[in-house]
Amino acid sequence: MVVSLLFILKYDGSSKSRSHRRENGQKKAAFLDKDDVWKTCYKAIHPNWLLAYRLIAFSLLLSLLTADVVLHGVHILYFYTQLTFTLATVYFLLGSSLSIRGCLQSCKGDSGASTDGVDTERGTYIAPVPENASVLIVSNGLNSHGEPHDYCCLALQIVFQLAVCMHSVNAICLLGDVCLNRLRFPFFRIAYFVLWTCVFVIFQWILHIFVSLRWPYPFLDLSSQYAPLWYFAVGILHLPCYGMFAILIRIKTCWLSRLFHSPIKM
Repeated sequence: MVVSLLFILKYDGSSKSRSHRRENGQKKAAFLDKDDVWKTCYKAIHPNWLLAYRLIAFSLLLSLLTADVVLHGVHILYFYTQLTFTLATVYFLLGSSLSIRGCLQSCKGDSGASTDGVDTERGTYIAPVPENASVLIVSNGLNSHGEPHDYCCLALQIVFQLAVCMHSVNAICLLGDVCLNRLRFPFFRIAYFVLWTCVFVIFQWILHIFVSLRWPYPFLDLSSQYAPLWYFAVGILHLPCYGMFAILIRIKTCWLSRLFHSPIKM
C-alpha cells in the first residue's frame, strides 16, 4: 500500500509537481484533455456511437447487478467480484454522463467539434487551439492555475483502469469500450488497483476480528498455514488481467500510428 501511495503521489500528485513538469516542457500522459473522455479514437467514428455503446453497457450491467441483489440479497457485495462488477457499472454511468455532456456541447458548437483536424501525435480528432492559448495547458487538460480541468475526467480514467481487472460480462463490455474510446492507459495506475485490493482485504481482516463470519474466499482465511502463499499467488494472477488490457490498448495505439503514419503517445 505504501508503494502504491508513493506512485500515486508521484504521478497524480500535487499541483506543484505538475507545474514543475510543465515548466520543464514535459508532457504528462496521465492527464486527459476534457474531450478525450467522450470522443472516439478515430475521427471517422462519431462520438454518438461511443455514447450509445456506453448507455447500452450501463443498462446491461445495472440490470444484471440489480437482478443479483434481488435474487441473492445485498450481502453479495461482500464479495470482491461483485464489488468490482459494481465499479464497472459506475464507470459506464460516469462515462455515459460525460459522453452526453460532450455530445451536447459539440452540438452547440462549444467544443469546436465542427472544425476539422487530426492530431498527428495521437491520430485522433482534436479541435484547433487558439493562438493565445497555452499549448501545454490544453494538451495536458489543465486550467490556467495548473489544476485538472475537470476532476470527472481524472475520475473516469482511474475507475476505467480499476475496472479492467475483471471477468465475464463486464470484461466484454470494457473491451468494446476500449475499441471505441480514446482514453490513455498509463501503467502506473495499477497502483490504484493494488490500493483497491488491499483496502478490501484489510476490511475483511477487521470485519473478521469483530464478527464471526465465513470468509468470502477460502484463501483469505488467515488460519491456514498456506495463507501467505495464497495471498501472493492470487495477487500475481491479477497482473495478467491488467497486462492484457495494457497490451490490447498498445495494439490499438500501434494500429492508429500506422494508419496515420505518426507515433501516438498513450
